[in-house]
Amino acid sequence: MFKKLIAAVAVAALAACGVAQAQTYPSKPVTIVVPFSPGGATDIMARSLADRMATRLGQPVIVENKPGAGTVIASDYVARATPDGHTLLLAASSLGIAPALYKKVGYDPIKDFTPVTQVASVVHVLEVHPSVPANNVAELVAWLKANPSKGSYGSVGAGTSTHLESELFKTMAGAPMEHVPYKGSAPALMDLVGGNINVMFDAYASSKPFINDRKVRLLAVTTARRSKLLPDTPTVAESGLPGYEAMPWLGLVTPTGTPAPAVHKLHATLQDVLKEQAIQEKFASLGLEIIGNTPEEFAAFLKKDIAKWGKVVKESGAKVD
Repeated sequence: MFKKLIAAVAVAALAACGVAQAQTYPSKPVTIVVPFSPGGATDIMARSLADRMATRLGQPVIVENKPGAGTVIASDYVARATPDGHTLLLAASSLGIAPALYKKVGYDPIKDFTPVTQVASVVHVLEVHPSVPANNVAELVAWLKANPSKGSYGSVGAGTSTHLESELFKTMAGAPMEHVPYKGSAPALMDLVGGNINVMFDAYASSKPFINDRKVRLLAVTTARRSKLLPDTPTVAESGLPGYEAMPWLGLVTPTGTPAPAVHKLHATLQDVLKEQAIQEKFASLGLEIIGNTPEEFAAFLKKDIAKWGKVVKESGAKVD
């Protein structure tokens, strides 16, 4: 009887501790570390979230940019941060891709982070130069196979999502294409418009002006289902390459060891923020589709995503300088 009483008291104490942590968190400003330079879509998204989170959390939410090394610098920084819920990483797909590409990465994407929520997916599209005689994926694959020396695709950099999406396409389609890496989307798009390359996977937000001006031809979106932003555009899978799917994403994670009450409060706060009309409109303008899943759902997705792209890296022989 006495042992049961002690156990009950212990459980009650732990519960009270959790409630106290939830009530006192955050006790100081919260920092969201962004692994990209200021001014880009991801940075704009982070600052939009930070403003709304600050209002709900009652503490300033600061955005700190730490670009470089395929997001490894920012990821490693947050992995080593104090696990108290006051330092978050706005992780991208590269969180799990980097360990497969770089020889020395100081973090484990599964063991060193606690997922909060997968904030959004980044709408990516497959597009070609107008000179390519293809109006759908099936026709593109046929043309590439019939002209094995003519196909060339641009990426926003070696080891990036656009590089690996293209390599997955090549492997699944058996279609030869030469890889031409660029330092960012803008120079790659300029060469696509100019005809120096003829195929490209890229973020819809970057490509939209060129698609609208008919300087490039939109063939498909890369996700498993049609995008709400492009409901009349087929997926790669339905347009000629069954089974193809690539969904770049953005999500918030904390260092492993962050107290559960802090994680839960962050998740609840983000759920409320993502329901705001202004945020939904801002995300759509950035070519983003809101996800807002649970920490458990995000964790399960992350494991599958890491395995998938690790396999693509290995099979394609993708490398970074």
